[in-house]
Amino acid sequence: MRYLLFTLFILLSINSQAQIDEGINRQIPAQPPKLIPARIESGDTVLLVNLSPVYVFPGMVFRNKREERYYGRLVRDVKLCLPLARIVSNTLIETAEYIETLPEGRDREKHLKQMQRDLIRDYEPMLRKMSYSQGKILLKLIVRECDSSPYDIIAAYMGYFAANFWQGVAKLFTADLKTDYNPTDDQTDRLIERIVIMVEQGVL
Repeated sequence: MRYLLFTLFILLSINSQAQIDEGINRQIPAQPPKLIPARIESGDTVLLVNLSPVYVFPGMVFRNKREERYYGRLVRDVKLCLPLARIVSNTLIETAEYIETLPEGRDREKHLKQMQRDLIRDYEPMLRKMSYSQGKILLKLIVRECDSSPYDIIAAYMGYFAANFWQGVAKLFTADLKTDYNPTDDQTDRLIERIVIMVEQGVL
């Protein structure tokens, strides 16, 4: 399972990260100033800022120590996997349009191989230490962050033959690249969503 996770993470990231190094030596254009609306009240300038919603959850109630330990492990695993899922999501967003314009041929192949070496160097130690349950959570969080299953992402970048091949490999480990994420109806997904939101709000 650990080898599968590592390989899939490379597959999901390598194409989408291919453009990043292309722009390292480019001059970054100056960003225009960000204007914040304001109004005058009683002689004072009051800034008008849209704040993100704040979610308040009731405290967890555990029927026994087993449930409490399960929730504790889930919190740990979500905190571990969420940054990795966002790496996949961010690189896909950054390069989704540009990657189609990358040149074909040996130059692109050479660049992708270098990118693969970099990814192996940066993420192999962490991914190889992941457990089976952490791998399943990572797949679910990728669906959450990318709004697409790992199967669909691989199919989009590498074709359905590759996607079906890796789906077959995943099945050997009782994993599913077509996994969905449904916090409305699935109890585990609902807990994961709660944990993600609390992590984002800095209360967990």
